[in-house]
Amino acid sequence: MNGLPKLDRIDINILVHLQKDGQLTNVQLAQHVGLSPSPCLQRVKRLEQAGYITGYGARINLAKLTETITVFTEVTLSDHRRNDFVKFESSIRNIEELLECHLLSGGYDYLLRFVTRNVNHYQQIIEDLVDRNIGIEKYFSYIVLKSPIVKTALPIWTLLGEER
Repeated sequence: MNGLPKLDRIDINILVHLQKDGQLTNVQLAQHVGLSPSPCLQRVKRLEQAGYITGYGARINLAKLTETITVFTEVTLSDHRRNDFVKFESSIRNIEELLECHLLSGGYDYLLRFVTRNVNHYQQIIEDLVDRNIGIEKYFSYIVLKSPIVKTALPIWTLLGEER
């Protein structure tokens, strides 16, 4: 595993609990995973230093602040050389409204997820991208009407092949 520390069941449990609630105190976390506070804190620090834990943050209820729309955009590039992908990705990297960018196999090259104030705001962004001449051959936009399921916690135990 490239020199990374081997994780045991307690380490995995720490990750599971912290991704569900990053505000757990060390004492609470220790109780959840069956350790005393000092060894629990040492494990958390080790997981942070090894890069398993990359940060902590708050989930914001955006609907309480303002109205927004989410738009998924399929993008197809006109050319498919390495430099075309690099140019596209570097050109979109700093768009604040762009939350996700995925390079895909299949019928189009990228799937992007935007959150904007409204349709006009999204249209300004996408028109600016096309005007930049960064290799966009075509794009298709899908406005999200409703998101009945949005999960933020990864199913770590399942992904590791274990049922919990």
